[in-house]
Amino acid sequence: MNYTYILRCADGTFYTGWTNNLEKRLKAHNAGTGGKYTRARRPVTLVWYQEHADKIEAQRSEYAIKQLSRAEKLALMDREGIKA
Repeated sequence: MNYTYILRCADGTFYTGWTNNLEKRLKAHNAGTGGKYTRARRPVTLVWYQEHADKIEAQRSEYAIKQLSRAEKLALMDREGIKA
């Protein structure tokens, strides 16, 4: 299974990505090794994710989410019933 996700960083910013192991990726981000900017922004909290059957769909979804503004990401989380 592949996942597209949104993480909320300690400084209030969002980090979007995709992975085939969501638990491992979340641990890596909190350890400061998961992303280019994560070391300065940890700890992170998983605020939204979506499952995909294949890698290509996960990458397309990640690209679409990265194009969203902060307000649109908050609206997406609100639609899903997630507290930001």
